[in-house]
Amino acid sequence: MISRTGINISSNWSIPFVRKNYCGSLGLVRKCRVVCTADSSTEFFEAAKLTIDKFVKNGMVVGLGSGTASALAIQHLGKRLKDGSLKDIVGIPSSTFSATEAASAGVPLSNYRDGIQIDFAFNDANVMEESSLISVIGRRKLEGGESFVEEKIIARSAHKLAFIVAEEQYTKEIYGSIPVIINCGSWLLTAEEIDDLFLGDAEVWRRPAFGNAGPLGGNFPLVTTDGHHVLDVIFTSPILDLGKVAESLEKVEGVVDHGILRNIPCFALIGSRNQVKIVENTSVIS
Repeated sequence: MISRTGINISSNWSIPFVRKNYCGSLGLVRKCRVVCTADSSTEFFEAAKLTIDKFVKNGMVVGLGSGTASALAIQHLGKRLKDGSLKDIVGIPSSTFSATEAASAGVPLSNYRDGIQIDFAFNDANVMEESSLISVIGRRKLEGGESFVEEKIIARSAHKLAFIVAEEQYTKEIYGSIPVIINCGSWLLTAEEIDDLFLGDAEVWRRPAFGNAGPLGGNFPLVTTDGHHVLDVIFTSPILDLGKVAESLEKVEGVVDHGILRNIPCFALIGSRNQVKIVENTSVIS
């Protein structure tokens, strides 16, 4: 049985304090099956519904992800609470976004604290590596000084984890941004080291709080609540191994964290117009 000592349902919530928590192991994709569904206006819709219907049970503590698919899942969770088919659920929001969605949907919320055990968590992934289920998060616009690191700690704290992605996000070839959180003090040196690390394969831009993006982040760079900057390491060549990219970033002085989620047993619910495919990666080996 999962212990829920210290859970207090409240309309107030706080962003969790995040620690780095890496482990040196690789996930194996173990099972794959297809669940047929009716056509819908969005490929996320049925995958989001199935995430709640399959994994969430009465009395669970549920980590609430951020993004389009997670919003649909939160809304469906709220509907099931209202119709009584689910009871005694406590939601742990991973961001301002998920807290707002949950409040609107009528999902009871609690703060994340040490000692709270999360039964199940779900989240969006910007892209997912097909061979390993390693995911990239954090490309979305951040709100209120938050950072995607809050999502990582909730994902790593969950007894069971699922990502909701569209078919085109589940791919062998990864392009685009890997968000990286860095210390403000010597941010330019850190950015230059990362640029040298991936020379020819990626550009490094500092994310702005608002206005146009640019290599230096303009006059108003984004600063998180913890006083960090966010870099977007934008790969123009395909990333052949997301795990190796994560390992390389973790060795750079000044890097606090990054948007790559790896070495976590998880499920992927992959939505398309006509079906939801469930890929399971529940075994991790050293």
